Amino acid sequence: MSSKTDQQRSFRTRVTRGLDVSVTMSAIVFWLIVLGWAYTQEMSRVKYGVIFVGGIMSVYALDQTRQALEDGNRIDAAVLLPSAIILISASLYFATNFQQVYVMQQGYALEHEYMLARLVILSILYLTWREFGNLFLGLVGGAIVYGMYGNYAPGILNHGGMTELTLLQSLVTDLYGFYGSLTQLTAAWIAPFLLYAGLLFGYGAFDLILRVAIQSGKYIESGVAQTAVLASAVIGSINGSYTANAAMTGSFTIPTMKDSGMSSHRAAGIESVASTSGQVLPPVMGASAFVMASYLQVSYLDIVTAGLIPAAILVACIGIAVHYVAISDASSQGMDFEEFFDDELTTRQKAFESVRFGIPFCVLIYLLGILQFTVMTAALWTIVSMVVCGVTIPVVQRLVDNTSTSPGTEIVQQLRNTVHGFRRGAIILAPIAIILVAVNGVIDIFSVTGVPNKIALLLMDLSGGMLLLAVLLAMLVSILMGVGMPTVAAYVIVAILIAPTLVTDFGIPKIAAHYTVFYAAILAGITPPVATAAVVTAGIAEANFWRVCGAAIKIAAPLFILPIAFVYNPAMISMDLTTPGLVAGTLVLMGSITMIYGLNYPFKINAGPRTALRLSLTVLGMFVMVYPGQIAKAAGGLVFVGVFVAEKMMTDGKKLPFSSGVDQ
Repeated sequence: MSSKTDQQRSFRTRVTRGLDVSVTMSAIVFWLIVLGWAYTQEMSRVKYGVIFVGGIMSVYALDQTRQALEDGNRIDAAVLLPSAIILISASLYFATNFQQVYVMQQGYALEHEYMLARLVILSILYLTWREFGNLFLGLVGGAIVYGMYGNYAPGILNHGGMTELTLLQSLVTDLYGFYGSLTQLTAAWIAPFLLYAGLLFGYGAFDLILRVAIQSGKYIESGVAQTAVLASAVIGSINGSYTANAAMTGSFTIPTMKDSGMSSHRAAGIESVASTSGQVLPPVMGASAFVMASYLQVSYLDIVTAGLIPAAILVACIGIAVHYVAISDASSQGMDFEEFFDDELTTRQKAFESVRFGIPFCVLIYLLGILQFTVMTAALWTIVSMVVCGVTIPVVQRLVDNTSTSPGTEIVQQLRNTVHGFRRGAIILAPIAIILVAVNGVIDIFSVTGVPNKIALLLMDLSGGMLLLAVLLAMLVSILMGVGMPTVAAYVIVAILIAPTLVTDFGIPKIAAHYTVFYAAILAGITPPVATAAVVTAGIAEANFWRVCGAAIKIAAPLFILPIAFVYNPAMISMDLTTPGLVAGTLVLMGSITMIYGLNYPFKINAGPRTALRLSLTVLGMFVMVYPGQIAKAAGGLVFVGVFVAEKMMTDGKKLPFSSGVDQ
């Protein structure tokens, strides 16, 4: 019996190893297709999108089957593999018969194509559920049910209903729906940047970020916590999913914060905020910047420019809040470098690493911002420069340092890192691609049934035409739509369903409306009762979920007000950095800091006055952030400065002007 068990275990090991190699090989072939298309762009974008779905499904199927077998879950593997094979087969069929299906058969399909479409829909539903759970199964499945039976829906949501064949054509056989514009955008724009992220992982860029964060943490009182914020925010900006980012960076930041003496729920709250807020930071913005540029028909650089002031406000506020939380916890905030790395980098090594990762980034900025290349072309040459720098610069460094490692050995190692980066990029992309393919189908159904117009009417009706109420309702819907979704998927849904209403019916500038719903959708990561980022960090920290949410909301409070501030201060969301925009941004920042100070500063006064002071400062900060009049904003800012100075004087035992003094 033991011998038979050993044979089974040995066989399973061989199979998983074979699958492991297959994942790597399929990832390399997939990225060669992506980069080849980015270089030539000879194939139509629709056909390329169809091939893209089949390619990324190949990587996903092999990788997830390998994981299922390693975990001993044969049932999962038995269901997963056929589902992925169906999608791969559909892509092969539609790509091979592209002219017939896409051009000659628009509006109808053959019977076997309808059967294939049914299987594709079932496979998408299964993979969506498997990767993202019941909530997203409900979203995609609910949209399909609504499309077919909307004639039974009550009131304003009622529509004529779609027949089964019309639904199959819309979602699959006409090559819209699941293969539509969002999928094509993912294939053309988002995928190359996730390869760039994978290469950064492969070459150790994120280890370098952690090194920099640890070193910078030595010079400020809240060093460990600030390290967590810096590492999580930077990685999160590229990662594209606040939930995945919280799990990845939280696995080392949360234990470190706890070891420094910080309470579990606060450590988890800090990490969930950092992972969530990182999604809106330029230049990548969780890959949403590219999609936003496409929707608004402006350059990518314009989107990044518009996001600079909000990002500066966000970073400043969270940094200050985390500092106050850290010092109020009385933690040591000392981070032992040796816990993470064997030795520190020399000055020369730091210089080489800066060149290694700096050149590709400069290539990206130069091609996009100055030469105004397309996103695809800029991404292609950024990846090429990253591979060249990633492989050659360590070799040059070895030659300069005259180390014992031969250049040939170093080249082999860096080529292995390159392969690892290709694999990592595909694995990062796969689940994001799955949900975006599914969301593309949902959006297609909503467009056919007129849901955006219905939501516009509903918002107008519920708000009574009041701008503030409409914005609050739009934020609420955006948060609900963004629950647990990757950043791009969350933005796409709210950009289609909510933003047009704010623009058309309430006269909000397009860029301000899109940033409003985008920021609101990201808030789903820390908004209870779901708050998926907080769920993940609470599990890592072994903390109470509700206390984690409370800590996160106190730290990120201005983030809940910023979307409203965008509406009433549109100058701060400008595609040109103008003086009015900088002034508006500075005043909003003052209001944000007022809120942070009121909610998080460890005041050394009695409970009653402390509560009153916190409440007053929070309300004052909200007023300064939202109110459009600059004189009133400035006055509110001066009140905060007065309170801040008075508190410091009282803490030092000094008398306040016009008072008889306060004993401390």
